[in-house]
Amino acid sequence: MTWDQMQELMWPATWETLQMVGVATAGTVLLGLPLGVLLVLTDKGGLLQNQPVNKVLGAAVNIARSVPFIILMIALISFTRWLVGTSIGWEAATVPLTIGAIPFFARLVETSVREVDRGLVEAVQAMGGSTWTIVRKTLIPEALPALVASVTTTIITLISYSAMAGVVGGGGLGTLAINYGYFRFETAFMWIIVAELVIIVTVVQLIGDRAVRALANRGRTGGRTRLLGPRGRTPAAPATPDEDVVAR
Repeated sequence: MTWDQMQELMWPATWETLQMVGVATAGTVLLGLPLGVLLVLTDKGGLLQNQPVNKVLGAAVNIARSVPFIILMIALISFTRWLVGTSIGWEAATVPLTIGAIPFFARLVETSVREVDRGLVEAVQAMGGSTWTIVRKTLIPEALPALVASVTTTIITLISYSAMAGVVGGGGLGTLAINYGYFRFETAFMWIIVAELVIIVTVVQLIGDRAVRALANRGRTGGRTRLLGPRGRTPAAPATPDEDVVAR
């Protein structure tokens, strides 16, 4: 197979992979973020402490995480066909990708939110802040660097899952690698696809690391939760004795 022939096949497959991962990431964050926060809020000592609910949610997350992705894809074929109208192609692959990544991301969110300083939460509570206010103004902003790192890890995991989806006709680079690298013995073509996946993962990791560092630096320079006064205003420093004498 010539390089021109490879390019004609790779560009559409690359775009399918990016679409697949992008849609699955959006669905995962949309559903996994509140689930992870809820795991923290309902745990012992949480703002919405409810042990039965927490145990049910935790068990559901653990069970979902323990199912191998290849089995999950096969088990969800009927549901996928009902939801998107087909069980093949990148659109269909987004369904098991999202469902498989939600519990994984939820646990990462849980870990990130637990690292928030408990003193900040108690301070907002003392000021009369509601649970929603604490989540929106304290927990999420304070955990944002760790949450961005969690999203980066999830995207990389979804890229590897998307390649696995090619086994059942999920489209993208995974299907291309299996059809040509495995069934047609185009070994060189398969390794080129592997190299492209490595490049994509590296770029995602670099962007994620840079975003995390930027958010962490912002936190050290005044981006943390503001408990006193409106944003953009800082309390005036008390006058020194010398300044007080001059003022008089």
